[in-house]
Amino acid sequence: MSLLQPLYDPRVVVLSIAVAILASFVTLELAKRVRSADRVLSMCWCVGGALVMGSGIWSMHFVGMQAFSLTIPLGYRVSTTLLSWGVALLVSLVALGIAGREQLSRSLHVCGALAMGVGIMAMHYVGMAALEMAPGIQWDARWVAASGLIAVVASAAALQIFFWMRRHAGWSALAYQGAAAMVMGLAISGMHYSGMAAAGFPEGSACLSLDGLNGDSLVLIVSVATVLMLTITLVTSVFDRRMHATADGLSQSLQQANERLQSANDELSRLAYQDALTGLPNRSYFESRLNQAVARIERLRDLPTPPASVGLAVLFIDLDGFKPINDSYGHAHGDLVLQAVAVRLREAVRAADTLARLGGDEFIVLVEDVSGAGDCIHVAKRALASMGEPLVVVGQQVHLSCSIGVAMYPEAGDARRLIAHADAAMYEAKRGGGSTYAVYESAMNQGADQQVALYNDLVGAMERGELQLHYQPKVDLRTDTIRGVEALMRWRHPLRGMVSPMSFIPVAERFGLINTLGAWVIDEACRQLHAWADEGLHMRVAINLSAHQLMQADLTERVADALALHRVEASQLICEITESVAMEDTRVTQRAIDGLLGIGVQLSIDDFGTGYSSLSYLRQLRARQLKIDRSFIRDLAGSSDARAVVDAVIRLAHALGMQVVAEGVEDADQRDLLAEMGCDQLQGFLYAKPMAADDISYWARHRGEQHAVPFSDSTLADTIPG
Repeated sequence: MSLLQPLYDPRVVVLSIAVAILASFVTLELAKRVRSADRVLSMCWCVGGALVMGSGIWSMHFVGMQAFSLTIPLGYRVSTTLLSWGVALLVSLVALGIAGREQLSRSLHVCGALAMGVGIMAMHYVGMAALEMAPGIQWDARWVAASGLIAVVASAAALQIFFWMRRHAGWSALAYQGAAAMVMGLAISGMHYSGMAAAGFPEGSACLSLDGLNGDSLVLIVSVATVLMLTITLVTSVFDRRMHATADGLSQSLQQANERLQSANDELSRLAYQDALTGLPNRSYFESRLNQAVARIERLRDLPTPPASVGLAVLFIDLDGFKPINDSYGHAHGDLVLQAVAVRLREAVRAADTLARLGGDEFIVLVEDVSGAGDCIHVAKRALASMGEPLVVVGQQVHLSCSIGVAMYPEAGDARRLIAHADAAMYEAKRGGGSTYAVYESAMNQGADQQVALYNDLVGAMERGELQLHYQPKVDLRTDTIRGVEALMRWRHPLRGMVSPMSFIPVAERFGLINTLGAWVIDEACRQLHAWADEGLHMRVAINLSAHQLMQADLTERVADALALHRVEASQLICEITESVAMEDTRVTQRAIDGLLGIGVQLSIDDFGTGYSSLSYLRQLRARQLKIDRSFIRDLAGSSDARAVVDAVIRLAHALGMQVVAEGVEDADQRDLLAEMGCDQLQGFLYAKPMAADDISYWARHRGEQHAVPFSDSTLADTIPG
């Protein structure tokens, strides 16, 4: 069958392609608008954009069909043509709806391209159906398939371009948009003319829709109207984009101004609540945090079942020995030391704790969510241990320690008094020789006048010769001979009479005299050892070392100097350390113990069994002697538990190569039980009370009459137990 040869007006073909490119360019512009953060505005752009985009694509199709002509006159049904326009609108709505998504997934891309391709084909072939022919149009399946493939591929490319364009801005985006519009316009035109090539018109065909749309003037009207509509839409979109860009710029400027203002406010707050030297919070911030923490605790306490860790504490930290450093090296060096101390303390406290600097060399810590004093003491010990290591400042080693006062809430008072009471406890630790901690007690604020008076008397007691050392013998159970003595301090006050060590030792600790008294005890004990040696009495003397003395960096040198001055062998001196002090595995304590052992002094663990023993650490101490506390000896005859504990301790000590001394032995039953258990030495009133040095000489020589030893009047008057 022969077909009519179609004719195309090149001018109208070019016009249709130009309309397609312009429509594509406007479509890409509209794709940017549908992603507005305002959902209503986004929907308006999507609907309005679909109207413009659909009309532009349909116009290209309509103008392209008007470029086609046969040797017979042609016309298009109005209703069918409008239907093809409606299909174009629907396709555009789908395209812009997908363009408004955040991401283009693979499934969305495929489904969207198929839907759009089918829609574009429907628009074209419905528009071709507006051309009613008799006989009907004969279609070439190959060209139909080619037009469908082009429609789907063009749709897929359009969707990809929509999302690809988001990555570009400025003039480069405009150039990419123009190039993309050319590709899309040519693809749409290629689909249209492929579909036109699929239509065949047999010779002798007649057009039944001549009364429909036709004429060159119609092409001009549609083209002008479409171009005008696309241009207005483009101008509106660009204007909207410029307005949004201006608004975004103003918003960004406002945001930057707000950020600068906030930054300035933050800086003011930082200056108001931060210590300028160390960067730590200052007193104002600390007091604010303390008030908030106390208020939170009160709320939790009102609950039916408050949590266990609902307490808090304040740790007041004051540096020991900072003033000499500041005076010697200058304030600039002192500032560097304070900064290094702040770093050291920040590492020592817990992450949840609040560390602040009050000023000078004073720091303070808020410890929250604690269940008891043990949690706070653990933090205090970590701070003490951290300050035990030397600081390196400007290439120089700086040795510092600190005194810490601990005040618990609510035991130590309300938030207003908590800092003051922690300060009082800190001074208690300072008066105890420093480099330790003290927990606040109400007695710290009581009897201040009496303590000051006692302190004033104690200062001159050494010069006036009122202090004495009394000695209590240690008897060997196997040979019933004296093996050594324990030196115990006594103060015979001219007005008060005999003052108990329980009264004046705490005063010495509180006012910082304990190390001075300790040094006097070391020197006096060594002097007496030499005096006894001149009498032909070879003796061992045990002296008690306090925790404050162990914190002294020159303790070993003091002991060595006293031994050398009085020409006493180091093995004659035994240093007794309480179990609680011995078990503190701090570098400072260990350094002192190692130093004493290094010069040949023997070590004894006092009051064993009353603290928290670490058998592993006990094994490493290299002590020669272990003393069982009098509380176990007192219950020895009447308590099987006490006997079991004492027996176990004796076996343990012997296994570790230590001798065992039982203190507080007062009757023969206790002596006999200890003998059965293999105890090495006994100390107590069964043998002798603490006595003066001259009475020890007499007692040692007449040990055979152990129950009828004559005492001097001074010894008989001394009824203070050791």
